[in-house]
Amino acid sequence: MPSPLKTRLQDDIKEAMRAKDSARLGVLRMIAAAIKQREVDERIELDDEQIVSVLGKMVKQHQDSIEQYRKGGREDLVEKEVFELELIASYLPPALPEAELILLIDQAIAATSAQSVKDMGKVMAELKPKIQGRADMGVVSARIRARLGA
Repeated sequence: MPSPLKTRLQDDIKEAMRAKDSARLGVLRMIAAAIKQREVDERIELDDEQIVSVLGKMVKQHQDSIEQYRKGGREDLVEKEVFELELIASYLPPALPEAELILLIDQAIAATSAQSVKDMGKVMAELKPKIQGRADMGVVSARIRARLGA
């Protein structure tokens, strides 16, 4: 039984083919290929949580590309990357509101009895499944570090 995200992706690919929307179709196929590649590499069927992880990596790569293209003055490539990034991000769960993120960080710190930055790994392990794809892990990491007094 395919995951709901995978089913939605396949339906969107068919829709883009019918609409002859080649730009959208290309990005959707790129997403499907990245998911399939991970499934082949690990010899497993990905569930929604694992697909969100793949999508999160793709978002990060596109953000990095956008930054590099902007530095290089390549606005034509920036536009293409932004389009792809927005389409990929549309498959991710909605971003966590700031207040909810802070609450989850506080709960994770309490649950792991974290006292210092040395306990950061435990806190991240506790938090990751709850916020995967819904918050930038770099920002989360900085928040945790600030809370633990680094």
